[in-house]
Amino acid sequence: MTDRQRVTMLSEQTIQIIKQITPAVAANAETITCKFYQRMFSGNPEVKAYFNQAHQQSGQQPAALAGAVCAYFSNIDNLSALGSEVELIAQKHCSLGVKPEHYPIVGKHLLDAIKDVMGDAATEEILTAVSEAYGVLADVCIGREREIYEHLESQTGGWNGRRDFVVDRKVVESEIVTSFYLKPDDGGELPAFLPGQYITVHIDHPTTPTSPRNYSLSDRPGMNHFRLSIKRETAPAAGTPDGLISNHLHDDVNVGDVVALGPPCGEFVIDPASPPQRPVVFLAGGIGVTPLLSMAKSLVATNLTTPLFFLQAARNSSVHALKDEVRGLAEGKTPVVTRVIYDTPLAGDLTSGKCEDVGLINRDYLAKHTPIADAEYYFCGPKPFMLAIETALNELGVDVARQHCEFFGPKQPLVAV
Repeated sequence: MTDRQRVTMLSEQTIQIIKQITPAVAANAETITCKFYQRMFSGNPEVKAYFNQAHQQSGQQPAALAGAVCAYFSNIDNLSALGSEVELIAQKHCSLGVKPEHYPIVGKHLLDAIKDVMGDAATEEILTAVSEAYGVLADVCIGREREIYEHLESQTGGWNGRRDFVVDRKVVESEIVTSFYLKPDDGGELPAFLPGQYITVHIDHPTTPTSPRNYSLSDRPGMNHFRLSIKRETAPAAGTPDGLISNHLHDDVNVGDVVALGPPCGEFVIDPASPPQRPVVFLAGGIGVTPLLSMAKSLVATNLTTPLFFLQAARNSSVHALKDEVRGLAEGKTPVVTRVIYDTPLAGDLTSGKCEDVGLINRDYLAKHTPIADAEYYFCGPKPFMLAIETALNELGVDVARQHCEFFGPKQPLVAV
């Protein structure tokens, strides 16, 4: 079914009502979504397992949902504009095992939250329109998710749900990053995946029940292992806990242990079978190097003749992970330029050649070291880093169609960070 056909499923009255209420919904969006999660977790606690509670406590998940609701309402008569957002949601849902029967639960509590927040302004006519609009969006997502599930299960080595993997190697990459090399416990084949995708780690934590976690695959496809390079997350603020799962993996999961994984998913990808025809620039901040390194190694393995640029930013050499692999990209036939920049270098970091530059990747740095006029830009890192990159690229006139980025956590507009 096409986007136009789906839109025609909505009555003209519904489309007009949604357009009329969009400003009011936008003004109260985060209040509505916070209320929604409270109601849903209370009324249907079984779905709580699908949500990272740290993102709930930080407000990232309600903010991301609020943005998604507003985007949908704003484009109620132009669903094609939401294609990338639907793909992001569908891939995430399939990584977690979300099923069609979960959608009515969400719809019920979303309507109830709107009634709670908007009071008498939420008339039966409005609620009926919102219900109809939600039903169309649910059908779009369910349809795309069905396709993804079928692909994941039908490919060689593929699966849905959980599959046990054994830790074959555990390699310390820096003071805060450790790589886990994982092989199927059943001795079976690994499925192909697209560079940039992530897998889902299911951990039965010994003390605290928690949701699954997504981690980018940091090596290229075609190896005899999956590799996750995981940063040990520390408390983001005083009085908050350290990252529960990342610290558990670092401290308690060792060679020979078995971990349950979901299949590779994600839409932030490069397909080596259809390589880019223009220069590619990878901009990595901190642990954001993981999906970008998978992409770059995959392109280099094809002996691509298109130039690649890999700029990696880190605080200093003590936390700089996967540096040898990044620099090793330049050793093949593909023309590759790599640069490392530290913002708080240790004594000797610059003079010993551990980095090329000190400072930040900003507008002037990009203008000097990358082909602004025609390159495709892929960037990933902490949100302040991503905001700075997006701002710099926009100021340099890089079209948004040449900008590609990945969020670790619920997606929010960078301008809101």
